[in-house]
Amino acid sequence: MYAPYLPPTSSTAMNIWSTPFLRRNQAAKTSKFPQESKYALIILNQPFSTPLFRQLWDASEWRCCADGGANRLYDLEGIVDRRECFLPNLIKGDLDSARPAVLEYYDTKAVPVIHDRDQDSTDLMKCVAALTEVETRENVQYDLIILGGLSGRLDQTIHTLSYLHKLRKQRNRVFAVTDESVGWVLDTGEHTIEIEHKALGPTCGLLPVGIGGTILSTRGLRWNLSNTPSSFDGMVSTSNHLVPGCDQVWVKTSKPLWWTAELRPF
Repeated sequence: MYAPYLPPTSSTAMNIWSTPFLRRNQAAKTSKFPQESKYALIILNQPFSTPLFRQLWDASEWRCCADGGANRLYDLEGIVDRRECFLPNLIKGDLDSARPAVLEYYDTKAVPVIHDRDQDSTDLMKCVAALTEVETRENVQYDLIILGGLSGRLDQTIHTLSYLHKLRKQRNRVFAVTDESVGWVLDTGEHTIEIEHKALGPTCGLLPVGIGGTILSTRGLRWNLSNTPSSFDGMVSTSNHLVPGCDQVWVKTSKPLWWTAELRPF
């Protein structure tokens, strides 16, 4: 029998997570999502589907291509004849991957192209730095959506895991999204995750990445944990399941860890 979601009884401050940028059919109603947060989108140099791209593009107010992400946007099936409708606010990186013809096209459309030669930062880090400059001018912090970063080359995936682990100290909300899954870092403490069942599931996981281990408790999952040690040397909650009809998951963790959920096809 599934364990129901039970509200936590402690007085610890609660972190609330939701993913309105994944709600189906919202983009078809308006050009922008009705949303509480402002979203920024960084497109990485990894494959993604047109439906997922459109969903995230419509949800975002600021968009940036990280180097070869410009190629992915330029070549994307279904928008080739309407590229002028999908112009990013910025292309930035060391530009060793973006094709010259692609950069030339966006330059003619007045899209800023910044060649950052710093070899101590990745293209993703360069784009986040650019977003921070925008936020300083606007006196606001966007919730950040990274399109890509959790598939392809293993070293690049590890960089995404590591970088978002560090960003938890600087930014309130950072999400990594691929066609297969969405994930983000839950910092030490208690979290309530609002579940969009039409977008997420059925599988999910709690991954102790970048830490020696954590003590983990959950409510609202098929296989819940109660003060359970979790580490790479011990138990890892992979292939857990969201519970149909249960719209919230509660997580308490003694150390930062990754939450990930399967993303249903658009």
